[in-house]
Amino acid sequence: MIAEAGFERHAQSAPRPVSPTEERNPRTRDIDVVSTADMVRMITDEDAAVIAAVRAAHPRIVEAIDLAVEGIRAGGRVHYVGSGTSGRMGLLDAAELLPTYGVGEEMFVPHLAGGLGAFKKAAEGAEDDVEAGAALVSDVGPADVVFGIAASGNTPYVGGALDMGRSRGARTVLLASNPFAALAPKADVPILVNTGPEAITGSTRMKAGTAQKMVLNTFSTAVMVRLGKTYSNLMVEVLATNEKLRKRLVRLLTQATDLEADVCANALAATDGDLRAALVMLVAGVDRSAAVAALAVEPGRFTGPSVREALARLGIEPA
Repeated sequence: MIAEAGFERHAQSAPRPVSPTEERNPRTRDIDVVSTADMVRMITDEDAAVIAAVRAAHPRIVEAIDLAVEGIRAGGRVHYVGSGTSGRMGLLDAAELLPTYGVGEEMFVPHLAGGLGAFKKAAEGAEDDVEAGAALVSDVGPADVVFGIAASGNTPYVGGALDMGRSRGARTVLLASNPFAALAPKADVPILVNTGPEAITGSTRMKAGTAQKMVLNTFSTAVMVRLGKTYSNLMVEVLATNEKLRKRLVRLLTQATDLEADVCANALAATDGDLRAALVMLVAGVDRSAAVAALAVEPGRFTGPSVREALARLGIEPA
């Protein structure tokens, strides 16, 4: 009876345009009878359209990036919130920031409906739990960003988080593939990437998921660049937890300085593997203590200077 009552309530509510992600795709109606080669072509042709859809959302993505950078510099964090594929995309993006940029939950916190167990085993019913979404971000403040991810733009779990975020003064972002997203008014920055109908009707792990990955890659990467986690287009806060990554540190330092590998390896040894300090040492021609001092976080700031800012403190302007 509960399920029937739920369907009845939906039936009595005001009609809302169907999300394009739920529409039937006329270009793939014969996908089950064509050759494997044609099937692959159909799917990849649909995927090719995602790039243009993401590009059309660039202005909103820029807004979200600037908003997040401002918040993190003020001591805030980005909270990704989603269910199903959307939540897994947020979890994946946040997890990758630690080995790539040395950033963990002090800046990016992922929340997946149903908990970590839902990463491997679907917990689709969890997406209807408004209270659970709200509880996850009940301690956010004005410097935080609640970033909801929902292909349909209608997920109650995400809506609960956005409402709670707004009530506590946090800034809010929504990433959806539905231009009619019901949750859009709850977001300060709605990023609505219209990816259209899926190759398999309603399978939003396909184009919508691809769009989410692209947007999140761009968003988090740009935030990291703005926070000084790169020097030029080189990663300078890689956590060298294995031999492959230790070799990468040497390679990154040689690329940044044009110096021999053994010189770079010695600088890394002198800084206990701190790539940023080694880079400042080599470019500025200073010792470890001067490099570390130049990279120190100033009182009242929550993030440290970039390598370029540290070099400027030492009176060096790199080429």
